[in-house]
Amino acid sequence: MKQSEKTAWIEKLPLLQEIIEKQEVLWRNPLNGDSAKGIEQSGITVDDVKDASDRLKRFAPYIAKVFPETAEANGIIESPITAIPKIKEELTTTYNMDILGELLLKQDNALPISGSIKARGGIYEVLKHAETLALENGLITKEDDYARFAEPEFRNLFAKHKIAVGSTGNLGLSIGIMSAQLGFNVTVHMSADAKQWKKDLLREKGVTVVEYADDYSKAVEEGRRQAEADPLCHFVDDENSLDLFLGYAVAGERVAVQLKERGTQVDENNPLFVYLPCGVGGGPGGVAFGLKLQFGDNVHCFFAEPTHSPCMTIGMMTGLHDKVSVADFGLDIQTAADGLAVGTASGFVGKVMEPLLEGCYTIADETMFKLLTMIADTEDIRLEPSALAGMTGPIQAIRNEVPKADMPSATHLVWATGGSMVPENEMDIYYGIGKGVDRK
Repeated sequence: MKQSEKTAWIEKLPLLQEIIEKQEVLWRNPLNGDSAKGIEQSGITVDDVKDASDRLKRFAPYIAKVFPETAEANGIIESPITAIPKIKEELTTTYNMDILGELLLKQDNALPISGSIKARGGIYEVLKHAETLALENGLITKEDDYARFAEPEFRNLFAKHKIAVGSTGNLGLSIGIMSAQLGFNVTVHMSADAKQWKKDLLREKGVTVVEYADDYSKAVEEGRRQAEADPLCHFVDDENSLDLFLGYAVAGERVAVQLKERGTQVDENNPLFVYLPCGVGGGPGGVAFGLKLQFGDNVHCFFAEPTHSPCMTIGMMTGLHDKVSVADFGLDIQTAADGLAVGTASGFVGKVMEPLLEGCYTIADETMFKLLTMIADTEDIRLEPSALAGMTGPIQAIRNEVPKADMPSATHLVWATGGSMVPENEMDIYYGIGKGVDRK
């Protein structure tokens, strides 16, 4: 981007200057409007999401069989919603601001198999591809018991096929673990931001890991290029995959059931605010879409991004989506929140979210580390840095006078995207960093 273009954008959108200065800001989306109309414009239907949900139910017997940690939930990969009143008190004290509504944590950090939100879309896309191949080869019908996917003839079929993905870490874990379990030859193209332990874990599972000194976009680009050259290779496109998006969207119906079970009402007088950490956008976009299907205009979704890599914020503010990078505004993608270290957002997701997203806000690494230590001390919950991006959402929404955010009847749901797979020694380092950050 030329300097003259950059200057013109800053004049048009003064908030961009604060973003360039890496300040923590909240941007309200002026295109956010009627949810039903926005869903209709997307071309993605409730039936599409139901199809994904039904497929996950068909695979549940297989999941329960090969991943014993899911047996208790009968092979359904889901996480709890947890009240976090102690950290709510800490946030009130730290930021000198009352959160009048209830504060809840959606614990995707505790999702089985791969320990992050990516266990939703990533695992779903691999399962859908496996089902398609099994149906095409006459190994199964949709009425059969899918526990049969553990049988040798299925593994023999999948061994002839490849799966590839580009990732900063967590998507690679979910794709790699699930694909290897089914018997696919799987390659994960990892960016420089990816943590070493994630690469090591994948290799232990028999996954081929290709490392790049470059960023996320380069890993995706190379993964896509290599897959296109091989007709037997399925590329999981984190930037453009509808299947990934639908896998995430299934979360909407499940959250609706969980909130109902705990007696949390969601309607015009009891609004739901949801704060979702955002990298390229597929995970939070799919979840937000699923929530909109359930709650319409009564749910208000915000994406949270590191101050060094607010690609969705910049993409949506300018309307340029994937045609603009954070580098165009002098930002460097250097963040400890590896899953959020993305320079260019998904154009597909950004356009779907235009009429559906309440807004985006940014958060500094030191804030994430401070909150990481805070939630460990108060609630005994251990999260990776990126999973804390949502935690300042209620503060930002109330401080910026977002309508209804300060209502005592509001529910604030922070989406904790990952953490349980982080090795203890790594988590201890994170905790120590957070201890060194000034609480005030």
